[in-house]
Amino acid sequence: MPPLQHTEGDANTSAARADWAAKETDAQTRALLERDADAFLHQSLSSPCASTIAKAEGIWIEDTAGRRYMDFHGNSVHHIGYGHPRLIAAIKDQLDALPFSPRRFTNEVSVELAERLGALAPWPAKVLFTTGGSDAVEVALKIARAATGRFKTLSFWDSFHGAGFGASSVGGEATFRSKIAGPLLPGAEHVAPFHCYHCAYGHPGPETCRLACAHMARFVLEREGDIAAVVGEPMRAVPVVPPPNYWQAVEAAARAQGTLLIMDEIPTGLGKTGRFFAHDHDGITPDIIVLGKALGGGVLPIAAVLARADLDVAGDFAIGHYTHEKNPVTARAALTTLDIIEDEGLAERADRLGGHAMARLNHSLHENPIVGDIRGRGLMFGIEIVSDRDTRSQDPDRAEHILYRCLAEGLSFKVSAGNVLTLSPPLTISEDDLNQALTIVEDAIRSATHP
Repeated sequence: MPPLQHTEGDANTSAARADWAAKETDAQTRALLERDADAFLHQSLSSPCASTIAKAEGIWIEDTAGRRYMDFHGNSVHHIGYGHPRLIAAIKDQLDALPFSPRRFTNEVSVELAERLGALAPWPAKVLFTTGGSDAVEVALKIARAATGRFKTLSFWDSFHGAGFGASSVGGEATFRSKIAGPLLPGAEHVAPFHCYHCAYGHPGPETCRLACAHMARFVLEREGDIAAVVGEPMRAVPVVPPPNYWQAVEAAARAQGTLLIMDEIPTGLGKTGRFFAHDHDGITPDIIVLGKALGGGVLPIAAVLARADLDVAGDFAIGHYTHEKNPVTARAALTTLDIIEDEGLAERADRLGGHAMARLNHSLHENPIVGDIRGRGLMFGIEIVSDRDTRSQDPDRAEHILYRCLAEGLSFKVSAGNVLTLSPPLTISEDDLNQALTIVEDAIRSATHP
């Protein structure tokens, strides 16, 4: 099932997509895709779809024609793999015990989840659940406004925090800030993101830039003086890893202005990068943490806002008020997911396997003329495809060619930012399967180098 690009357009209408579809899709698949296109409102990155899915199990997805793919995309929900038996059993048991909890009533499993997440935070915490990450970001913004008495935010171009008006306002992707949205939230300031390979300030690398990107964040914080919160991705899921000391510099600048620090851990948290929270790599302590996606185990939608307990200052207002806020079934899914991550040592596994993958790719592809950069943390890593290594010019057409060649060999992943092969397998993947996937990618890149 070809994944849709997260930024810079859509692979569905490309020549590579058309060629792949002509070879791989059958009449049954085409019929379902046509029904989908007729039934759903069309939107970029989602509908119409590129292919179908009939089964998801472990690291594998299977289409309606029986073709199987290792899924290295998964919308970042499949940390524990698809359909983990322990998770499915726990959800079934919870459905029998208590399927729903109306608002105004609490229940044991939801309280237990809030306590469990609070214990994982770096400070005494209080928690609120939502049904999706975008809503959780909205809640975090409301908390920051209530706690500081300010309304401005500082965030980063090219970031993604969700599709709601607030989340789109602090986000930095053009697809979600389109003209149909009209005016977004006032006071949403943006600066260039960290990106050592494509530095917005023209520096060739962190050795010479002296953290120009962090200094610009500090400059805006000082110049504005009344920003409620900095909202950032600890590691961009494109992926892009921050340079050493970047977040420490931004945190210090925020503290100096009484500005809160919100870490959006929706795609990167829960062990994906080799630490439970991705920001743990950077030695910082945010004030609010947002989790989502994989929290529901790849089965049910649930997100969470973890805030310092002293930020519980909005009790007279409804800052979330979601129908499924304390749904015992989604709470059980999240609790069981946390148990699986801990019991199976999945964060440590991501660290070990990710280190192996990065070392192998750097060894096998370091001299390839179309590979510009290899970067990542844990089991979230990417390969940037370029047309010229000296100018670092992007090559989206070749990246898509590589994607569809890999699909033909049974490997699905996402092309991010137009030209970055983004590889994000479940944390449960075996080393043999990981090596098989890396071989597919390496062969496809070599083939694209000399077509």
